[in-house]
Parts: sequence; structure tokens; C-alpha cells
Amino acid sequence: MGIIVTLLESQTEPATKLIISSIELREIRLPLVHFFETSFGRTTERRIVLVRVVDKDGAEGWGECTAGEGPFYSDEWTETAWATLEQFLAPMVLGKPVEDANQILSLMKPVRGHRMAKAAIETACWDLEAKKTGLPLWKHLGGIRTEISCGVSIGIQNTPAALLKKIETELAAGYQRIKIKIKPGWDVKIVEQVRRHFPDIRLMADANSSYTLADVDLFKALDQFDLMMIEQPLAHNDIFDHAELQKQIATPICLDESIHSSDDARHAIALGAARIVNLKLGRVGGHAQAKKVEGVCRENNMAVWCGGMLESGIGRAHNIAMSTLEGFTLPGDVSASARYWKEDIVDPPITVTKQGTIIPPETPGLGFEINQSRIDSLTTRKDIIDRKVS
Repeated sequence: MGIIVTLLESQTEPATKLIISSIELREIRLPLVHFFETSFGRTTERRIVLVRVVDKDGAEGWGECTAGEGPFYSDEWTETAWATLEQFLAPMVLGKPVEDANQILSLMKPVRGHRMAKAAIETACWDLEAKKTGLPLWKHLGGIRTEISCGVSIGIQNTPAALLKKIETELAAGYQRIKIKIKPGWDVKIVEQVRRHFPDIRLMADANSSYTLADVDLFKALDQFDLMMIEQPLAHNDIFDHAELQKQIATPICLDESIHSSDDARHAIALGAARIVNLKLGRVGGHAQAKKVEGVCRENNMAVWCGGMLESGIGRAHNIAMSTLEGFTLPGDVSASARYWKEDIVDPPITVTKQGTIIPPETPGLGFEINQSRIDSLTTRKDIIDRKVS
């Protein structure tokens, strides 16, 4: 049953480019074709909050909240995102005139944090605006790449043999970079086995904040395996210890959870805390903030790539658009729908070329049709927050 909130206009609003009149929230449950395990735990089904915005002219846009099922990767999770969107963020945006989607995040400024929830609304507004301008979202954002390089993220497997087989499968599919998850007890020996079997592949390891500076000898041991990078080895909110670790190891450190804004990126660069940044739309609050982080990194010769959060096709399409920005110079975790879902919620499903690339679509907005019947079949709850605009 939807919840309808109606707010009457008390005065005539000025002519603007963007006024959102309705925000629809849906939670869908989408089972993975194969479990995905990190140091946080194992995921077999995604609980995803989708956002559909409609403007005063009836145009619509879609966004996706990338928060997980529990407060492990970040303090946001499905339930907090839903409540924050419904009770606070949606009412802040409805009926408020702004010049363009770039200003949407400022409407939600009174709420501290909750960037993933904010990004769900903000990215939906970018999709809507791109459709109205008749441009593919990636061009509307200022993207320049007509083909993006793709890598894959492979979770912790039941056995080393299963991991090696999984890597073989992904390499055969053309993916240009392999990321494996590590955690205490599943690290140096695992990386050694992978490198022995695949001596020439582009390989990186993602620790998801599983270690401390006391583990410096472990990271020195990983130097011998010629990794592209070690992602977020230390605390999720740390920059200082990462700077100290980077001084002591040769392998580049990539920061993920520590980077929430362009200021965070600037501080990390100044301290020498990393040489690479994993940029995630939800973590920074949407496209406008992602462009700012990308700009800071590009201006300081810091490599950037797009991280994934087990998104459905809607979130994945937004990632494709973001990955066309100039600063995204390394293969990202933007892979085919079929790696995760038996059936995605967009048509056509997202595919990767034999060369391990994705060609951004040329149709306006996200560039993929929303499979409404599929979404309806997966929906477990739905709310509509509505504002009548005169």
C-alpha cells in the first residue's frame, strides 16, 4: 500500500528547469546467481531500494540506493535508507524549484550523511534531466569515453581451487582486470596461488578494512606479487595510517571507504595516503559529487576507477555513465548483468564485449528500458510521496 503525502503550494513558483512532483520508493529482492562473500560476510540476495522521480511535466527518472542489507560496508543499510528517504529526503526535494540536477543534493543538505540515500534521488534526477534534454546520461554528465574498460570483483570462495576456476571463467569472458577479496587467513597464500597460475594478469586485492598498521609485514609480503593495488587495507574512516603504510610498501594503495567527498580526496593526496581512488556513486552522494572527486583526482594525477556495490541494472547503468568521465583511467567493477542476475530489471541486459569493454548507449537518459513487470514481480514494498505543483 502506498503512502501519499500531499503538500499544497502557497505561492506561485518561478519558472525553472526542474521541479520534482512525485517520488516513488520500491524495495525489490533480487537473488544472486552465485553468493558474493567479503570480509563482511556472504550475500545471496540483494535488498535494493529503487527511486523513481517524476517532474511537473510527467517525465521520469530512475535511481538506485546502493546501501547493503546490513550496516557493514557503511553505516547505511536498507532499513535506514528507506526511512530516511521516506521521512526526510523526499519531502525536502518535492516541489522545490532548482535550475538543474546539479543542485538537487543541496536541497538535502540539512540531513547529515546518508549519502547513499541521497544519491538514489540525485541520480534519478540526472536520468530524468538527461531524457528531457535528449542526451544519453553519460554525455549529459560530460563524459568523453565511448568505450569503458571492465574488470570484475570476485568474492571469497569456498576453496582456492574454486577461486582459480572463477578467475579462468572471467578471463575467458574478456575482463581486463581481476580483483579478489582478501581477509585475515585468506590473503598472502591465496594471492600467491593466483599469481602462480596467472602470472601476467592485471590483479588487485581488496581487503575491505580488514587489517591494521600492525600488519605491515603482511603487506610487504604482498609486494612480491606485482599487484595493481591493494584496496582499503586499513580502517574504513582512516587516511593517516594509510599514508604511513604507503610509505613502507611498494604496491599502490587504493582508497575506497575513506573517500566520501572531494575534500577527502584532496586530503588523501596531500598526505600521500594512496595512489588510486575507487569512486562509488552512492558513497559520495551522487553524480555531482562524483564529478568533483574525479576532478580533484584528475588534476593531481591520481588514478580513478568505478567501484561496484552489486547493483541492479539501474545502478549499473549509472556506473557506466560515470565511468565515461575523463579521470576514469583504470578498469572498473562494471560488468555484465548475467554475472549477478538470472534476469535483470533493465532491457536489454548489460553486456560486455569480448574485449572486456562496455559501449555506453546512445539513447537518452540511462539508455536502458526499465522492465516494469520484472520490478513489479520483485517488489516487497512501495511508497509514493507526492506533491501537487500548480
